[in-house]
Amino acid sequence: MSLHPRIAAVTDRIRKRSAPSRAAYLAGIEAAHRDGPMRTRLSCGNLAHGFAACGPTDKGRLRADAAPNLGIVSAYNDMLSAHQPFERYPETIRRIARDLGATAQVAGGVPAMCDGVTQGRAGMELSLFSRDAIAQAAAIGLSHDMFDSTLYLGVCDKIVPGLLIGALAFGHLPAVFVPAGPMTPGIPNKKKAEVRERYAAGEATREELLEAEAASYHAPGTCTFYGTANSNQVLLEAMGVQLPGASFVNPDTPLREALTRAATERALRISALGADYRPFGRLIDERAIVNALAALMATGGSTNHTIHWVAVARAAGIVLTWDDIDVISQAVPLLARVYPNGEADVNRFAAAGGIAFVFRELLDAGLMHEDIPTVVAGGMRAYCDEPRLQDGALAYSPAVEASADSAVVRPVSDAFEAQGGLRLLRGNLGRSLIKLSAVKPEFRRIEAPAVVVDTPQALNKLHAAGGLPQDFVAVVRYQGPRANGMPELHSLAPLLGMLQNQGRRVALVTDGRLSGASGKIPAAIHITPEAAREGPIGKLREGDIIRLDGEAGVLEALVDAEEWNARAIAPNTAPHAHDLGRNLFAYNRAMVGPADRGALSISCGPPSADGSLWEYDAEYDLGHDAAAAEAPHEAKDA
Repeated sequence: MSLHPRIAAVTDRIRKRSAPSRAAYLAGIEAAHRDGPMRTRLSCGNLAHGFAACGPTDKGRLRADAAPNLGIVSAYNDMLSAHQPFERYPETIRRIARDLGATAQVAGGVPAMCDGVTQGRAGMELSLFSRDAIAQAAAIGLSHDMFDSTLYLGVCDKIVPGLLIGALAFGHLPAVFVPAGPMTPGIPNKKKAEVRERYAAGEATREELLEAEAASYHAPGTCTFYGTANSNQVLLEAMGVQLPGASFVNPDTPLREALTRAATERALRISALGADYRPFGRLIDERAIVNALAALMATGGSTNHTIHWVAVARAAGIVLTWDDIDVISQAVPLLARVYPNGEADVNRFAAAGGIAFVFRELLDAGLMHEDIPTVVAGGMRAYCDEPRLQDGALAYSPAVEASADSAVVRPVSDAFEAQGGLRLLRGNLGRSLIKLSAVKPEFRRIEAPAVVVDTPQALNKLHAAGGLPQDFVAVVRYQGPRANGMPELHSLAPLLGMLQNQGRRVALVTDGRLSGASGKIPAAIHITPEAAREGPIGKLREGDIIRLDGEAGVLEALVDAEEWNARAIAPNTAPHAHDLGRNLFAYNRAMVGPADRGALSISCGPPSADGSLWEYDAEYDLGHDAAAAEAPHEAKDA
């Protein structure tokens, strides 16, 4: 099947726009690899430090430099259910590598915080910046030059994007990502959401709420809704850097163990010492990035990736914009309904056909690039097969021919919607995004007065005092990267969802983020420029009429232009707190770039000739509509 013309066009624009920075990045990979395996460059003292704690077998192999050494970068901790299974992975990987005549060492650990624990709490202000800290921590682990290939153990929100950025900084090394799988189903997500909304209305006790939450998040493994963590897994497969079908196999099962063994074997086979050398930085090109976004749109995945994948692309020398993401979303139909876009969890999604079914549909329709290199033989078509055990060994079989549950997964010919899950909004408030796939069509357009606050807590207090109008647009500003680290505002979802259930028309407009579990209410998020950069969201005043039209891609304040232009930016009234480590991230807040540039607080990607980061002309060819071409676009980072 030939490539869909819109997918071909956007890929070509990204390639042309990125040519200088991509060439510089690839030159860096070649320079790093040119002199052969890194351990040969170490002095005897360096090398002795590197294998001092190894047993005799591993020490002998590392001394001889005749066999590949795997570097394991792990995001293990006991608190994250998704990452708790990784506790046992390093010993398993070392054993497998040893059996295959190779070695493996834990190169380092990276932080892994849980947004589910920090939602609505001060710690959430560290969440986005943890991605950059993870990238740096991965780089520190790999800086010892002891490794010929790498395995990355990570699943959740900022962790996978951070690991990707770190892996791309060492793009001359092959890399395979290894998941732990989702927990088994708990109570239905819809029931959990109902209890949350009843609690927000004062109709359920804390004990009832805690029981519902504990019945939902109940075991090791990834949370079962289709938020950022599970979207990460789909995008990794779409880029061909995780084994086919590895994403949604439950922890502590024979198939999960077989996939971990296969990932280890594959990482060794594609190492810098092997005959099938596949450097990670060459796998992640503009085609792989487009594939990831096509998969995101087809499955209605997390809004967070509109920030993270811009940053990941930049780490590979690729310039990706929100306009590109919007083009892809309008070309790719919605093929999956998984909570919060539907009622199914990811286990049911996998049982209905899952990733393999969706990818085959996209490839057959020309909506994904088939001809990209991946960590496995067979390219992207290999990802249309499902893993299984045959006589105790890992085997693959083709995905189901027809969806096993048309309420969850559908073919392109019978898509849930003609367009994907996300839409770019433009207007006099700047640029923002909305997750349309989670919002029923009748709620996708609203025109109502603004209720303007600078903290989510202020909105909750207004509700408790009976101070909210019947219909309104909640404007929560000073929540962007520079203001306070761009926390997720998912704690507002139960309140706003409850009000919408009462027949009131409500929406959210913010320069903050909303969780990958965002849904139900129309929410214009990630507004750029943010209020702390003197963005126009800071001009909004109580009672201003706001028009949010998700279908038309419009977000604007209906204020007389002369008055609007004369208005000053309102000051930030949110309290400035520095507890719980927030003081340690003051530099990140000061240096962070805007959301549409990936909200990066670290240098990322190849340097230009003068040592600065690559930039590009804001007048690039958007190539899809006049409104986009006229939309404001920030030309420079902070």
